[in-house]
Amino acid sequence: MNTLSDLDLKGQRVLVRVDFNVPMDGGTITDDTRIQAALPTIQAILDAGGTPVLMSHLGRPKGAPDPQYSLRPVAEYLDRLTEADVVFCEETVGDAAQACVDGAPEGAVVLLENTRFLPGETANDADLARQLARLGDVFVSDAFGSVHRAHASTAGVAEHLPHAAGKLLATEVDFLTKALDEPDRPFVAVLGGAKVSDKIGVIQALAPKVDHLLIGGAMAYTFLAGLGRTTGDSLVEEDRKDEAFRLYDQFRDTIVLPTDHVVGDRFAADAETKVVDGDVPDGFLGLDIGPQTRKAYADLVGGARTVIWNGPMGVFEMEPFAGGTLAVAEALAEATREHDALTVVGGGDSVAALNQAGLADAVTHVSTGGGAMLEFMEGKTLPGLAALDS
Repeated sequence: MNTLSDLDLKGQRVLVRVDFNVPMDGGTITDDTRIQAALPTIQAILDAGGTPVLMSHLGRPKGAPDPQYSLRPVAEYLDRLTEADVVFCEETVGDAAQACVDGAPEGAVVLLENTRFLPGETANDADLARQLARLGDVFVSDAFGSVHRAHASTAGVAEHLPHAAGKLLATEVDFLTKALDEPDRPFVAVLGGAKVSDKIGVIQALAPKVDHLLIGGAMAYTFLAGLGRTTGDSLVEEDRKDEAFRLYDQFRDTIVLPTDHVVGDRFAADAETKVVDGDVPDGFLGLDIGPQTRKAYADLVGGARTVIWNGPMGVFEMEPFAGGTLAVAEALAEATREHDALTVVGGGDSVAALNQAGLADAVTHVSTGGGAMLEFMEGKTLPGLAALDS
């Protein structure tokens, strides 16, 4: 996979697929992690004498312009972050977009309007890919969070231009490859979140590789129910219980499940709560791992040399149920600090929890891709990466 150093960028229009799909509230960006992550590639192109022409999606418009998903607020925000002038193009392709790109002053950054305003984007329409390619002389892929999608702006455009991975994408691939293929041991994976169904493939791929695979979040209750435990009113995927049992039975020396729980009588921050060992009583639902499990998980994570974490241990957004997720975050920071462990965190909720704990800078790498990270760990072919191999 080529990188920026393999391309001659001087005097070139560098079409860059970035991931500016950032959370916004009334036009105000509430988390700029993905924008910040793109800055090194943007600056490297400027330093090399190229003109970055950025394209990204935002939200899920239905293949047509929708003002609430315009990238204009992102352009204005980016303009404040960089010394370069940021030119916003109100069109994504066509004559107006071409004129906007061609008219950009030297040393400027160009941001095109939302790629998902175009009906052919998510279908990887060949004609749309050609139209996008006309706006650049070379193509740089730097949106790790989107490379698992075969879209015109992530995969199709690479067929028409010399191409390479940007700094962010190369870093993501390097860290994940090292963790998965060359881990220092002990190697621990921590998986959480709501649904086992979202992570079955990842569990199957990781369990043979790791020393310990720690399960938390609501998905733990599908495992426990599959093992015949009482789970009260906890979220359980009834149609996945047998599959969860088979996974646990196959990897029982690796998979670790919670032994105690913080439970509530309802899904609310002011719920009646208590800690229970073993079974969850009727009328209560498990909302976090308990203190014994926190200590066990923290000890395994804190003593590891390689850790991958994707998914919270509980409903960390509610203070009574944040302790398990915070314990994992602090253990990752300890492992990184105490013995230079390689610690990789991905998934929107895990990253949000890490930020909430003020520990984003205390781990080795915070991934910008949730679904892409999971599919990479599964060993799936990611279309946006495969396009760079051609």
